[in-house]
Amino acid sequence: MMTNGVVHANVFGIKDWVSPYKISVLALLYEMTSSKITLPERRRLNKLILPLQQGPDLTLGQFLKTVEECCPQTAYAVKLRLHEMADGELKDMEYFFSTLPTPFSAFDSEAHKTSVVGLFMRHMLLAYNKLSFSQVYKLYKSLQHYYHSHYAKPTDGQVGLPALAADDSEMDLTSIEDTVGDRVDKEELDAPLHESELRSDSTPSRGPLSQKQAEYFLARQAYLLKNDENKALKPAALQEELNNMLKFNPDFAEAHYLNYLNSMRVQDIFLSAHSLLHYFDRLILSGNEGKSNGDEGYGRSLRYAALNLASLHCRFGHYQQADLTLQEAIRIAQESNDHVCLQHCLSWLYTLEQRKGSESTVLTQDSVKMAAHFCLPYLGSLDIQSLVQQGAMQGKAAHKLMDALKDTEILHWKHSLSELIEISLAQTTSIWRMYGKSTMALQQAQLLLNLSSLEPVNFGVHQNNTEAFAVALCHLAELHAEQGLYNATSEIFQHLKEQFPPHTQHSKLWMLFDLKIQFERHMNDRKYHLAEPLVKAMSALNKTEGLYRKAQVLKALNRSTEAYSILQQLQVHCEKTKCTEIIIRVMLSTAELHWESSGFSTALPLLLQALALARQHHLQSLASETILHLAFTQLMLGIPEQALNVLHEAMEPILAHGAVIDKGRAMLLAARCHMAVAGFKLKGQGHLDLHLAALAIESLNEAASYFSKLKCKERLRDVHYLQAQLYRSLGQTTQSNRSAMNFRLLDQELQSPAPPVFMQL
Repeated sequence: MMTNGVVHANVFGIKDWVSPYKISVLALLYEMTSSKITLPERRRLNKLILPLQQGPDLTLGQFLKTVEECCPQTAYAVKLRLHEMADGELKDMEYFFSTLPTPFSAFDSEAHKTSVVGLFMRHMLLAYNKLSFSQVYKLYKSLQHYYHSHYAKPTDGQVGLPALAADDSEMDLTSIEDTVGDRVDKEELDAPLHESELRSDSTPSRGPLSQKQAEYFLARQAYLLKNDENKALKPAALQEELNNMLKFNPDFAEAHYLNYLNSMRVQDIFLSAHSLLHYFDRLILSGNEGKSNGDEGYGRSLRYAALNLASLHCRFGHYQQADLTLQEAIRIAQESNDHVCLQHCLSWLYTLEQRKGSESTVLTQDSVKMAAHFCLPYLGSLDIQSLVQQGAMQGKAAHKLMDALKDTEILHWKHSLSELIEISLAQTTSIWRMYGKSTMALQQAQLLLNLSSLEPVNFGVHQNNTEAFAVALCHLAELHAEQGLYNATSEIFQHLKEQFPPHTQHSKLWMLFDLKIQFERHMNDRKYHLAEPLVKAMSALNKTEGLYRKAQVLKALNRSTEAYSILQQLQVHCEKTKCTEIIIRVMLSTAELHWESSGFSTALPLLLQALALARQHHLQSLASETILHLAFTQLMLGIPEQALNVLHEAMEPILAHGAVIDKGRAMLLAARCHMAVAGFKLKGQGHLDLHLAALAIESLNEAASYFSKLKCKERLRDVHYLQAQLYRSLGQTTQSNRSAMNFRLLDQELQSPAPPVFMQL
């Protein structure tokens, strides 16, 4: 039934009906087939045909604006055509339908019966021809309301129907009887809409959708959520559309599933689980429409719905519920002999074991074998990539992992698995970053970002903005930040914010990287008051990273007891979760705490243990960082010759792959070792080895260039201080005075006491 222009009926069984908006689309198609349009304009209009036909009804303003952007001349012709009908008589609308090209006779135009345009025109003509006189009259009055509502002023006191919300029993394609001829009266036709039902040109259609419109809307939004979430409707807007859709048909299972996907975007645990359970219920209610044990029908959907529910619980850390739901999905898949679903279940089974901290390598290897047995390259490749990830965490050699990934790449290109190609490149980038090979990581990230997608271009999506791209861009931003290119880093993060807004599911990646880069920058500048507020934000995204950064700030603020307590707590946690990188960093920070109490000999065992762990897991960057700490400890223990020998081992990888700050620290430490070996002393003149002194000066100059690039004024002050002392010892007064002046200028600018230069790395 229809009340104030709103249908209170289940309309999703209706294939199509005639509405004022559909008449506008017909007018556009008529002008396209009968008028001369330039080729570029025709191509632009052709792209609009399917969305306009299958999308939700638009207001006249929205419709004309869309057409004007492609072809203003055609939009004006459509406007004239609608004006003739709306300001004319009923016979003008009748004449328009009689002049439409017949799909069976228009062989040389877009309206041929096998074309999309021809099928649409045929549906509309059939629906219109089945209307009784009273229904045609009601359609004409609705067209008048639709047209005049676009031009009516708010002060007119009359509001027209923005779109025809017809009773499905009156204007649908399958209606064959005049069941409402005696119900049409002037009161119902002229009654204004309720205020809550009005909408401006910028708001989406609020009326019911036909089956085709609903299916098109759901397919489009689901595709955009998967490939380019930024182009999909915002979570609140999409939720409103789905609520409106479910208001007319609460049993629409696909709408509940899209509701589940939308809730996952904002991490709404309750609503996502609620929607997925409703999806279960609706599939069971409509079970008589499909086979329960075949490839089609609700049986297959139930299996994957159970699998999705298991993944949902796993994502939110509900491992017991995830295990029970996964067992249910396995049972249903076994009953229906669905090997593909069973393979997905096995993949989630070892993922669940990983999340719980159990060993899952055997399960993963079994999954690879089963995927190869059933010729499932997609799942087999995912399993191999999971094995590679586990191998990287366990410290396998890089060449073995790359050989395994090379085999999967052959499968990807052979079967055109574009999504897995992107995932593989992103994972390779992450592995090279973990191993400390920044050049290789940069190459892989650039390769992914310049890769042309093999996926078909739908809904205007030209690039898959998936997690793989987010990971690659985050690594690229971090690599630029390490080299002091902060402007480029800001541009990358700006792009990430546009492509992955804060409400999207992958936004946490760039948020965490952004906070880490800001934190490191403030710590390098020794602006601890700016670094401290970032710790809370970082803890909200990653508790482990937040705890580690909190210990760093406490150590810098000389709150050693609190920092030591947090570091010990963090080390116990990371040993349980097997997070080797954080374990090594915790050991290095603990050694630095020992330095503050002059416990250099106590720090040595910790550093040697960290070095062994880094080399065992092939973590080159952390191994180089540990060697720097080891060399500094040996320097402070009075064995600069040994420190210099150890330092030379790390110098090459640091200069090749290290960050600019690490290069500066390494060169500064090398200069201090050369000065110590040469016999330099701050208090008093001694006999200096001129060759070693020249090497020290060269190292200091290079360190100054690195610190200048990062604008690390605190460290530059230390360099200028050492330069002034060294030049004075060599009798080079001019250079000594220049360095002393630079030191004084920086000291006045910083207005903070300089820590003892020989007591810090």
